[in-house]
Amino acid sequence: MIETTKDILFLVLAFVVLLLTIFLCWALYYLTMILREFKKITFDVRRKIVLVETVINALKERIEHTSSYMKLLVESAGNIVEFLKDRKDEKDKKKKK
Repeated sequence: MIETTKDILFLVLAFVVLLLTIFLCWALYYLTMILREFKKITFDVRRKIVLVETVINALKERIEHTSSYMKLLVESAGNIVEFLKDRKDEKDKKKKK
């Protein structure tokens, strides 16, 4: 079976190649798991960015709609105040007579 040092060399080389193959498979497995986790993290980040963008757009729309209603409310309040002021002036004129 083992007759020369050359046979021992071939056995050692075969054992080293086997260990190297096992190590490379193990490293490849862990690299794959790391890339898988990275993919999950990027997917979650993208989903959260879309969610934040949706919330910001909704707030923007509400502020725009509120500002248009505020203009209407301010004008209406001004008209009501003007009406009440005119009415008070008319009552004061009637009392003076």
